[in-house]
Amino acid sequence: MTYDGVKVFSATRAEMRETLGEKVTEWSTAHPELEVVDVQVCQSSDRAYHCLSIAVFYSEATPS
Repeated sequence: MTYDGVKVFSATRAEMRETLGEKVTEWSTAHPELEVVDVQVCQSSDRAYHCLSIAVFYSEATPS
């Protein structure tokens, strides 16, 4: 996989986890010049916290 950058979204509180996908969509819509090449979703937790992370790998558009 080749990429130019990665944008990470994460949340621990339930109400933030519920809207995390919408945050990714807003970011992607705001950056049409970037091409998403991969997405990794990770969940981790302990007794008190549950964390959801979404890493979006992207490449920058090549000028034509």
